[in-house]
Amino acid sequence: MTKGTLLWVDDEIELLKAYIIYLEKKEYEVLTATNGQDAIDICREQPVDLILLDENMPGLSGLETLSQIKEINAAIPVVMVTKSEEENLMNQAIGSKIADYLIKPVNPPQILLTLKKHLHKRTIAEEVTNTSYQQNFQKLSMQINDSYTVDDWKEVYRRLVFWELELADAGSSMTDMLRMQKEEANNLFAKFIMRNYLDWLSDDAQRPVLSPDIFKKKVFPLLDEGEQVYLVVFDNLRYDQWRVLSQLLADDFSIDEDLYLSILPTATQYARNAIFAGLMPQQIASMYPDLWVDEDEEEGKNLNEAPLIQTQLDRWRRHEKFSYTKLNHSADTERLVGQLRQQGRTPLNVIVINFIDMLSHARTESTMVRELASDEKAYRSITASWFENSPVRELFQQLAATNARVIITTDHGSIRVSTPTKVVGDKNTNTNLRYKLGKNLSYSARDVYELKKPQLAQLPVPNLSTTYIFAHGDAFFAYPNNYNYYVSYYRNTFQHGGISMEEMLIPIATLTPKRGK
Repeated sequence: MTKGTLLWVDDEIELLKAYIIYLEKKEYEVLTATNGQDAIDICREQPVDLILLDENMPGLSGLETLSQIKEINAAIPVVMVTKSEEENLMNQAIGSKIADYLIKPVNPPQILLTLKKHLHKRTIAEEVTNTSYQQNFQKLSMQINDSYTVDDWKEVYRRLVFWELELADAGSSMTDMLRMQKEEANNLFAKFIMRNYLDWLSDDAQRPVLSPDIFKKKVFPLLDEGEQVYLVVFDNLRYDQWRVLSQLLADDFSIDEDLYLSILPTATQYARNAIFAGLMPQQIASMYPDLWVDEDEEEGKNLNEAPLIQTQLDRWRRHEKFSYTKLNHSADTERLVGQLRQQGRTPLNVIVINFIDMLSHARTESTMVRELASDEKAYRSITASWFENSPVRELFQQLAATNARVIITTDHGSIRVSTPTKVVGDKNTNTNLRYKLGKNLSYSARDVYELKKPQLAQLPVPNLSTTYIFAHGDAFFAYPNNYNYYVSYYRNTFQHGGISMEEMLIPIATLTPKRGK
């Protein structure tokens, strides 16, 4: 079996016999042509993996030959071989989508490197990535077992996401090993949260940055420096999705990235309201009852975000004017892009973007979307494609042309669930698959984090006997009634509300425009 079939097109092909023999000894099949028309005919008649194309030939030129070959098969990588480095010629070749170019005289190692680059890049990348991950596997396992602080867990999660992206890009066969390592990490992370969560809430000075701290720790310091600030909250943005988006923003912004902890439940009603109010949910419910909506009420749970921001500014005796915009559809974003210059120097501008959360729910409810976002890699890909092709990209391009500072964050992440755990509740029990609250819950205590005194976690208590329970790992709650259908429907969907690195360790990044006016 050969390593690939090459077509070498050169009017002086007889002078290249030694090179051809060299490549054949390296197990490549080499076809030859002395003119453009013969090369075109060969491409019509048989499959070719790569073409080495001389630029200067009698008859059809290299560029003319290239154009016709691309009409036959646009996917064939074509490497232009030329004596000229003239800029206009190179621009034409690159514009015609050559894969690469070589300057004569070429040598055999140079050609071999080109073949590896364009024919075997994925295989080589997979081998190198697999070897590197295997070498780091034990170190990462030790790091997981030796994590005792939030900073330790942040670093573990960063490393796991790094390898997740690396292995996915390389098409690696090691993804199952990483998945098992990630499951082990999530099990230990859940134990870490259960040991420490209530202690953090009883000691504001010692706790890590949580949802209610975002304005105090991240937004207000920039306002104090006289900066204009845009706080952009992507609903339900995971760290791995952020890593993909950050690559798309890197040309326009300098990025200072960190992770922080979402409060429990890792759900929009609790975590995002906590961000905007600067308070834990129980405090919001008691101090501003008109702005808090209980679980059993039909009213939308996030209709009071702008008033909650105002309450936080008022409590801190801050007098900055602010704008608040929620983007649910492309038309909303296009309208904001059109109005952006009119906002002038409004000190604080809060933008909520709901697409990723909508994608998560659509993946659960739509068979087509579930097929498109079949796993984490596909989920990231759809997120990146949406961002690149939506008006949100234009929004950030406009922000990059200002002197404003942009803070990107989220309220919580999500996890792909696969393990059902049974729960029974009355008709008032909420519908979320990763957390439940109610007064008559029946469940396996070993499978959940239970809070029989929710007030210790600063959560609202609709009834004196209300208990909150949280799923951890990749578990999700399923009712015994119609159990098999329920499990089949929700298994492998992305859910949030419980305890996992994906849901709780979430990105916050401060962006500084590189080309601000």
